Amino acid sequence: MPRHPINRSASAIPLDHHLRMVDQLPAIITSQTLFGNDSPLELEIGSGKGLFMQNRSGKHPEHNFLGVEIAYKYAVQAAERLAKHNRTNAIMASGDAEPLLEKSFPDQTLAAVHIYFPDPWWKKKHKKRRVVNPQSVKHIYRILTTNGSFHFWTDVLEYFESAIEMIAAEVPQFGPPIPEEPESEQTEVPAGSNPSPTPSYRTHFERRSRLHQIPVYRVRYDKR
Repeated sequence: MPRHPINRSASAIPLDHHLRMVDQLPAIITSQTLFGNDSPLELEIGSGKGLFMQNRSGKHPEHNFLGVEIAYKYAVQAAERLAKHNRTNAIMASGDAEPLLEKSFPDQTLAAVHIYFPDPWWKKKHKKRRVVNPQSVKHIYRILTTNGSFHFWTDVLEYFESAIEMIAAEVPQFGPPIPEEPESEQTEVPAGSNPSPTPSYRTHFERRSRLHQIPVYRVRYDKR
């Protein structure tokens, strides 16, 4: 697969801190090697345009965040979001996350792993490409800290059900899945302000699904 050079001049916002290619990340990824501190580290696989990364890193400045997005143009957009909002605790990387799961994260490194609305790879012959697969969930369990969480959301019922069944078979130590609720239907506002009717969406895909009344299936696993 051809590599994309990081075109800094294409963005009016400097992205030196917020954008990498996956092969520019440290060989061993921890908060210390990536951010120079020991804050809890969270990983999002398939960050898209970066709405979750922007909001989560702002809500939890005491944590660090790495987002991995295979589509370069979306990784750039996500990095621009982070830079615009001065999220010094968050970095985007463009490329394939699966080799990172296998080789780059030491055991018990991550406080959370987030996978929201991954490509369902509809065709039967392509389902082996799904990011939630037997190998990835084994690595996710290994690299989560005790009490760390794995969040998986999708609007594809077949993907959801097959993933739940597969995780139970491949990583039974995760225990039963824990249902998650959507974000609050009302955005928090300062006291004295008029409440916003705009729902608080975790990702752009969740926004699309909820606006079109498409069911969203949400689950979390906690490592014990």
